[in-house]
Amino acid sequence: MTARAILVSRVMVICIVLAGLVWIVFGQTLGHSFVNFDDGAYVYRNFDTRQGVTFQQIGKAFTQTVAGNWHPMTMLSHMLDCRVYGLQPWGHHLTNVLLHAFSVLALFLTLVAMTNGQTRTGNVWRSATVAAVFAIHPLHVESVAWVAERKDVLSGLFFMLMLAAYVVYARRTSFGKYCLVLFLFAFGLMSKPMLVTVPFVLLLVDYWPLNRYETAATTIWGRRLSGWRWLILEKIPLLILSAAASVITVLTQHPARNAVDLPLAWRLANACVSLGIYLRQTFVPRDLACFYPHPLRTLPAPVIAVSIALIIGITALAWMLRRRAPYLIAGWLWFGGMLVPVLGVIQVGEQGHADRYTYLPQIGLALAMTWGTADLLRAVRYRELILGTVSVTAIVALTWIGHVQAAYWRSSAILWEHAAAVTPENESAEEHLSDAYLEDGRIGDAVVAGRRAVDVRPDSADAQGVFGAALARQGRSDEALQHLQRAARLNPKLARVHFNLANTLMDKGQMAEAVSNYETELQLYPNFPEGHNNLANALLRAGRTDEALEHLRTALQLNPNYPEAHNNLAIALSQKGQMRDAIGEWNRTLAIDPNNLEAECNLIWVLSTFPDSTVRSGSRAIELARRAIQISGGKNARIWRLAAAAYAEAGRFEDAIKAAENGIRAAEAEGKQGLVQTLEANIKLFEQGSPLRD
Repeated sequence: MTARAILVSRVMVICIVLAGLVWIVFGQTLGHSFVNFDDGAYVYRNFDTRQGVTFQQIGKAFTQTVAGNWHPMTMLSHMLDCRVYGLQPWGHHLTNVLLHAFSVLALFLTLVAMTNGQTRTGNVWRSATVAAVFAIHPLHVESVAWVAERKDVLSGLFFMLMLAAYVVYARRTSFGKYCLVLFLFAFGLMSKPMLVTVPFVLLLVDYWPLNRYETAATTIWGRRLSGWRWLILEKIPLLILSAAASVITVLTQHPARNAVDLPLAWRLANACVSLGIYLRQTFVPRDLACFYPHPLRTLPAPVIAVSIALIIGITALAWMLRRRAPYLIAGWLWFGGMLVPVLGVIQVGEQGHADRYTYLPQIGLALAMTWGTADLLRAVRYRELILGTVSVTAIVALTWIGHVQAAYWRSSAILWEHAAAVTPENESAEEHLSDAYLEDGRIGDAVVAGRRAVDVRPDSADAQGVFGAALARQGRSDEALQHLQRAARLNPKLARVHFNLANTLMDKGQMAEAVSNYETELQLYPNFPEGHNNLANALLRAGRTDEALEHLRTALQLNPNYPEAHNNLAIALSQKGQMRDAIGEWNRTLAIDPNNLEAECNLIWVLSTFPDSTVRSGSRAIELARRAIQISGGKNARIWRLAAAAYAEAGRFEDAIKAAENGIRAAEAEGKQGLVQTLEANIKLFEQGSPLRD
């Protein structure tokens, strides 16, 4: 085989291995669910996303923000997933894994092309090592395993393709090739604006490994420009795109962000400490969490001093070695430079730092370490064996840790249990954990986690709100109201607080206040089907049937497969006298949710007792009643009464009497004396051969 054929074969094998590493770490995510950490805002609770890709939704992707961010390409990718997979989590996770895998392969091939000019076959293995670290490092789990972080893997792929296009352009410049770089960069910015530092990264790539500062030159208006002057001027169109993306980001995030209000000096201090933390986590990736609370003013002075000294020391060392080892300064500045927008100098959100921010910056650090280690051992005996052993050992270790870290993203509860365990005094983790327990029906655990969140930060509207919701689900309505009302005072714009407050008020029979809070919630979050359904339920109880119908139809437009809304619509239609339409809605409810006892009971009663004989159906009512008895375990007195009515409608009065007697025993066990008396009166009718009519 020729040397070129051997190289091609080697590259192909490496690509297969890299894809395998990605699958080992992230293949498991196809069995994961969505998590209650922005996945709802981006996907399963986002009405526009759930519609899939349409001309109308494409327009909205480019004109609307989500969670305070403008990233139309990311939203289009979520819409496409919903069109293909619906709301099946495995499909959305698969897209993330594929995007990451393509980025890994693109990085490897681009690094091989970038360093090929040095004519050293060892660069293939170095490039493979960098790509492998990028593929499986535990710090990158958040970017791949979290559906809502699609913006990372999508912008990452555009970054890799843009870098590859830039290498092609740098080898032989042309206007068309430069336009391709611009387009790919624009797509990357519209996926995630963190790429604003890319022009700076390209200048570093010009320095090493492309060495363009010695050869790049052009003539503009009769004046020859060469070296750095031309390279900087060449980046101006890219800088204009970066500036535009930065302005859009600041404008869109400002009204939505929940930022930590700190003096500039403290924000700079946390930026230095965060950079040190990212360095430590790169080499010792332990106790990683999906959310790290901001340290505020609690950073010890020695920690700040050590972090600043470390940054200055590494920068100085890399600068001193720039001629002998140019990859050190290039890689280090790549790492630090790409992190600048997310170090918290302009603070957005309440996190101190985040694993996902290292997704692309860490490539620079991996480049510096890989090339540096190889050159450091240049004169050592058995150099290839040592380098191979070190590389394989590191990759195996990172793969194992990455696999374990990805497993924490299986569900919301597991994710936040881990975050709370490894990060002390984490109010956000406890709050989300309480919410996850509520979704799983673990009410007692939700109350405990909610109380911990409130204890850590009593002035948090989110913590007060989720604690109040947990108390309400536990039946402690008075305590729940205190916390929910405090949450509403702390942050009147929290839609879910008004929703939970309205639910609690409705349980207490305070209809007017409940309706008011539902309306406030829907002003803040108009595309929330549960909000429309619950408001309609309150309006029905208040006798405002026409208004209830309007909100129920909106709820079903937002979520056509919403069984509770179909059931409530049936009730509203029955109150309007539209009984056949109501029966159709109850049948739709049972088609979606066959175990919906409320709809089944409503339908049994209508089919058994409605005055119009063309509506009644004793046989169908008996069929539904038997199923309802089975679902309820035969211990529900109300269902036995419905069964009795069904048998009576079919003329089977002996069976009706037996069902009523079973109902009496169940009602006595439940302490419902009024129902006992009703059933006794029903038995007298059955003994006379009379069915029930309503």
